[in-house]
Amino acid sequence: QVQLVESGGGLVQAGGSLRLSCAASGRTFSSYHMGWFRQNAGKEREFVAAINWNGVSTFYADSVEGRFAISRDNAKNTMYLQMNSLKPEDTADYYCAAAPKGNGWRTRSSYNYWGQGTQVTVSS
Repeated sequence: QVQLVESGGGLVQAGGSLRLSCAASGRTFSSYHMGWFRQNAGKEREFVAAINWNGVSTFYADSVEGRFAISRDNAKNTMYLQMNSLKPEDTADYYCAAAPKGNGWRTRSSYNYWGQGTQVTVSS
């Protein structure tokens, strides 16, 4: 299995930027599709962005399309989420997740492994 640790969250003003990182250890990182999800208290965890195992294909939620960019560096066992033009509604705990290559990668149910999350707060 794979262990995931997120970092890079924090407090930022609306319009600002943050870059989240997700460091993976354990099994070969390139064996997994990777995704970012976010959650607020009392709400369901929602999909943000995903990237396939080799980084060729990406997929975004409509709410972040054009503002966020997902990427990965398989040599460094790390995935990133560059978040630009942040809005107060982007405030949430952000989680990275891994889906085995044999699974799909565009739905939450595909993801078997999860990090502990990193908090992002966007002030107005």
